[in-house]
Amino acid sequence: MPEFLLELFSEEIPARMQPRAADDLKRLLTEALAPAGLKLAEVQLFHGPRRIALTAELPAGTAAETREERGPRQGAPPAAIEAFLRSKAGLPPEQVARAAAALAAGEDFAEAGVAAGFADTGKGVFLLARLDRPGRPTAELLAGALPGLLRRFPWPKSMRWGGSSAFTWVRPLKRILCVFDGRVVPFDLRHGEDDGHGLASGELTEGHRIMFPGAFPATNAVDWQRGLRMRNVVADAAERLALVRDGITTLAAAEGLVMVPDEPLLAEIAGLVEWPVPLLARIDDAFMDLPPEVMRTTMRANQKYVSLREADGRPAARFALVANIAAKDGGAAIAAGNERVLRARLSDARFFWDQDRKQRLESRLPKLDTVVFHARLGTQGQRVARLARLARWLAPHVGADPALAARAAKLAKADLGTGMVGEFPELQGLMGRYYAIHDGEVPAVADAIAEHYRPAGPGDAVPVHPVSIAAALADKLDQLAGFFAVDERPTGSGDPYALRRAALGVIRIIRENALRLPLTDALAEAFFGFPQAVGMTSDPEFGMAVAAEVMATGWEPARDSAQPTMVAAFATGVLRFLTERLRVTLRAEGARHDILSAVMERDDDLLRLLARAEALGDTLDSAEGADLLAAYRRAQNILRIETKKDGPHDGPVEDVLLYQTEERALSTAIDEARPVLDAALTAEDFPAAMAALATLRTPLDAFFTAVVVNDPDAALRRNRLALLSRLTTAMDRVADLSKIEG
Repeated sequence: MPEFLLELFSEEIPARMQPRAADDLKRLLTEALAPAGLKLAEVQLFHGPRRIALTAELPAGTAAETREERGPRQGAPPAAIEAFLRSKAGLPPEQVARAAAALAAGEDFAEAGVAAGFADTGKGVFLLARLDRPGRPTAELLAGALPGLLRRFPWPKSMRWGGSSAFTWVRPLKRILCVFDGRVVPFDLRHGEDDGHGLASGELTEGHRIMFPGAFPATNAVDWQRGLRMRNVVADAAERLALVRDGITTLAAAEGLVMVPDEPLLAEIAGLVEWPVPLLARIDDAFMDLPPEVMRTTMRANQKYVSLREADGRPAARFALVANIAAKDGGAAIAAGNERVLRARLSDARFFWDQDRKQRLESRLPKLDTVVFHARLGTQGQRVARLARLARWLAPHVGADPALAARAAKLAKADLGTGMVGEFPELQGLMGRYYAIHDGEVPAVADAIAEHYRPAGPGDAVPVHPVSIAAALADKLDQLAGFFAVDERPTGSGDPYALRRAALGVIRIIRENALRLPLTDALAEAFFGFPQAVGMTSDPEFGMAVAAEVMATGWEPARDSAQPTMVAAFATGVLRFLTERLRVTLRAEGARHDILSAVMERDDDLLRLLARAEALGDTLDSAEGADLLAAYRRAQNILRIETKKDGPHDGPVEDVLLYQTEERALSTAIDEARPVLDAALTAEDFPAAMAALATLRTPLDAFFTAVVVNDPDAALRRNRLALLSRLTTAMDRVADLSKIEG
């Protein structure tokens, strides 16, 4: 098939926007050509500092087409006829008006490419439209689609320039190379009175700005890529990334060093250069005693330098940079210049490091009283007081020392007032650890300060030491409790306070550390830290009842000020959010959604809940379990129907009314199973609990075969329904089996 090449050449495009822009180009072009029946094939995307491009194969044109569409029945309202002509027949507005007028007058309508009229189809008289669509050259379709596509291109941020046009682009657009089958696809960006900066398609592009300036023509993808490479531009982003990664790795290995892994940084660098030339440079020995994280962050955030380390893991006094030019001196001057820049940056970091350590971490706590956490949730100082209190409560549940847990939570946010964290917010927690060690805090407290933010994402490890666990859980539970209390819950379109991440963090910490934590109690404890508890009503919609008074300075929570029903509703609401996050996680791991539904609302202990789900799943996967479930459903269906007639049948079973052998056997089986079930549930041995229920299958099958539940004798009927109610109640103690599908 003929080849299509489109390149949009501009001033420097931010590296973070390039991959999405290339994807958007493909998506928009696919959507624009779909109505004509054209599909892109063999698509290749390119993006770099000054261009995004696409190559693809397309048919030379569309085939001629004749099709017939059936519309409304004769006598249908005029609006229905017009809607059909617009949508199904695809007529433009002026043609719709003429066709509707002719049809209303009882006449057929015929113009070039379309004929419409009422005809008997054998099933009635309907409006039929015959549409003749001539084939069109692909180049013509592209020329018609591309101007609008470029005008509505969805850059996250775009700009206007020059003052002569309203056309916007991420940076000033300079050239549009657009060729199909070796020929230019002619179009421009004029739109009414707007001159579109005079931009029009052509066959010219440009090479490296410094090493090979000037334009050159390209009429196919091979010549375009070859021409760019000859002019010191690597068009393919993946190839540039490989050149950056492999080049740094090779240079480092030659000096016995190893590159510190940082794939996002390497990808960003690949988006900043067109002709990658990796170089190594030196770090002044005077800065080698700075914390490694400080050095890496300084180099990464400010200069996009890559950190190196010795073979034994120690930070190396070298760093890697990537130039965008092959210098005649081998890059010596470039390396020297970057060394001077880094020296200035690290001098600033050294200043913050030295100044911050002159003041104890604890002495910075009063400053947190001036930092607003959230307008309705008070200051960071008030939050720290809540965290310390909650961490102390959590400590016994996670095996931590309460005093150390409270101390860690108290100091967890103190580094927010330091110069280093003010300069590099991503170092919060890490710097707190260094400063805590300098102040003589015990290691468990210092480590907890660094680890209480974890996990920061799906790839981040969870804290494993008890004090760190207590601090991390306190941080996340307080976050969830606070924002739910002021009705700032996540929506389908946004989660501005990262509450889903906090919930997943709680779930991962509990699961991966096998913690037995009563979440309802923990959430209630978190709730009591907020003055919104004062004056709340017993409205079960916990998020709707928020007192007008919020977080008065110096307020001390009093447990009696919150009504227990409100606290319970609040905790249940947040727990529901947590278990829904757990449901999403487990379904991604392959768990059955109906089994999850059956156990989710049974427990606030996540480990126990997971054990229930596993035992239930194993039982239902067996033939015996499937038969037991079928019998349970039969019992439930009978009870549901009969309850509608005369209310619930949960009264006692009278042994004297158990006339048939099968009903006595079922009653005996339930009696024998109940203590075994009770013991298994008490011991949290859920496989044993399911095994106890499985013993009921045979007598239950026999009962349904031999016994008429709805006996004409009212007493017998009532007794047998009570027996079934007793059965389903016992079975529902493990899980809500009514939610199992199949």
